[in-house]
Amino acid sequence: MKASPSDQRSLLDLVRVDIELQRAEDARQHPPQAARVKELIAIRGEQGRTLVEKSNARDDLKVLLGRVESDISVARGRQERDRDRLGRTAVAREARALEDEIESLARRIDGLETQQLELMDQLQVADNDVAAQQLLLEKTTVEGQEVSAGGKAAVEKAAAEVAQRTRDRVAIVDRIPSDLVDLYERLAKRGPAVGHFQHGTCGGCHMALAPTDIAELRGAADDEVMHCPECGCIIVRTAESGLA
Repeated sequence: MKASPSDQRSLLDLVRVDIELQRAEDARQHPPQAARVKELIAIRGEQGRTLVEKSNARDDLKVLLGRVESDISVARGRQERDRDRLGRTAVAREARALEDEIESLARRIDGLETQQLELMDQLQVADNDVAAQQLLLEKTTVEGQEVSAGGKAAVEKAAAEVAQRTRDRVAIVDRIPSDLVDLYERLAKRGPAVGHFQHGTCGGCHMALAPTDIAELRGAADDEVMHCPECGCIIVRTAESGLA
């Protein structure tokens, strides 16, 4: 195939913009924040489940404490009634029975009040645990929102770069003969399509060419489209190729 040296050099611009376009497209589809967002979603889900467990445990303590306090109220009420009856009875047997019950109720109230204090201490700890877990969940939520916003901004930036590089590519392709572009596109589907020849090395596969291959490049006409014997890409020769 024949192509002017300037058209061949334009292929270097095309491969450069294609690399930048692919990089921008990768950044658009896979922003660096995506992995952290996914991780934070999992963390937040686990923290949410833990918060539910801690809240349920706290609520169970509240229910139990309410029952103990209710039992204390009932015992005290009965104790007061027994004391009232004791003050009005004249029967010795009934008086002894009331005294025994009053003492029994006092012991029960004492035990219930001890249990009440223990439950109140446990409830304070549970309240602190729930508050700490809520704070942890809120911090994860805030970080998730910030990282998501950063990811959205990165996607928008990458999308703008994709649009710009696409326009750049169209401008470059428009100045290259269609048959040379078609060859480039076919080669690009299987590997390096273009390589700048410098310092005896193919810019596509970065392999050093044999002296006989270099001699062939040196003897070829400037408008002859040459290919790397190693990778098959189009070798672009410029003033920096050292073939003069």
